[in-house]
Amino acid sequence: MTDERRQLKDFSLERLRETLTSDGLPRWRADQIAAWVYKRGVEDPAQMTDLDLALREQLAGTWSFEALTVESVARSTDGTTKGLLRAADGAAIEAVVIPEEDRNTLCVSTQVGCPLACSFCATGAMGFTRNLSTAEIIDQVCRMREVLPPGRELTNVVFMGMGEPLLNLSAVLEAVRLLVEPRAFGFAPRRVTVSTAGIVPKIGELLDGLPGPVNLAVSLHAVTDRLRDELVPINRKFPLERLLGTLRSLPHLGPRRPIFFEYTLLAGVNDAPEDAHGLVRLLRGLPYKLNLIPMNPHDDAPYGAPTREAIDAFMGVLSAARVTTTLRRSRGDDIDAACGQLAARPTRIAGVALEEGSSPDARRPKCPPGEPSAPEDSADALRDR
Repeated sequence: MTDERRQLKDFSLERLRETLTSDGLPRWRADQIAAWVYKRGVEDPAQMTDLDLALREQLAGTWSFEALTVESVARSTDGTTKGLLRAADGAAIEAVVIPEEDRNTLCVSTQVGCPLACSFCATGAMGFTRNLSTAEIIDQVCRMREVLPPGRELTNVVFMGMGEPLLNLSAVLEAVRLLVEPRAFGFAPRRVTVSTAGIVPKIGELLDGLPGPVNLAVSLHAVTDRLRDELVPINRKFPLERLLGTLRSLPHLGPRRPIFFEYTLLAGVNDAPEDAHGLVRLLRGLPYKLNLIPMNPHDDAPYGAPTREAIDAFMGVLSAARVTTTLRRSRGDDIDAACGQLAARPTRIAGVALEEGSSPDARRPKCPPGEPSAPEDSADALRDR
């Protein structure tokens, strides 16, 4: 049966205030409800004890508080946790938590599959089914914080999972508003990163709509149109000159808000020193930081991982040019959770734990801290992935 109730997590706090006001309730009730759902992790109106009984019954009858269920949880030997999540229509998506000593970064999906068909990406090989709703994006945060080990909290969120965020921009913007809203999740804007493969007409719209200095990441992967056409087919529509020209023209970006360029190193394809020199020339004059990602092999791509010697030579060129560069260490590749491996398929088990579902009794809120004492870039939080 179809649930005709409105999905609460589809609404930013301001939209929820407006909606409750139109329903005859005071605006401040939205703040109370948001505190229960996003800060305390309570999704049953019956447990919202500072609301009167009539209102709790009204909420239960008119609003739905959960958009996803946890089908299984895979835990890597390195501590990375991947959740296979199921939507009401049966669609499957994946979300991944990458733990570090001082943070836990959640990688969320924005689409079921992906229409961009990047040749090295397992998600692209799935094809595209549909966009996720705001509630389905936000519920990844709610569901994944419940499966963290005791004492751990989500500290960063990156829109780098399944799908192209800028092709689902309205839902992504509404989700980001909830993430950074102090009365909701309360993430500092610099702890949130939105990525794109280069949907040029939407980049300015994204930056105009973001609430605060949320990070922008751009998946580059090649320094010539000829190669990028093959690796990232959207380049045929928005080639490098247009992409980089747009980035140069945007007033939102600068030394205090650089672009994070993602570059996947593919053995014998784009990992030579001349590619590194080309990268330096291509990006000259832009405010940026570079994230290098050694290829994580999977069955849907013909590419291999670069050798340690190739990585060192590539990074040597960048170091000599004084390019701020981070090399991501592969995380979660034993459970198909590493960058480029998400495909919502059964996890191959190699000495990892696989848990079925999530007990509601085990749910506990994992609220992020407030504004950090020193700004910290979300894209940098993936440096060891």
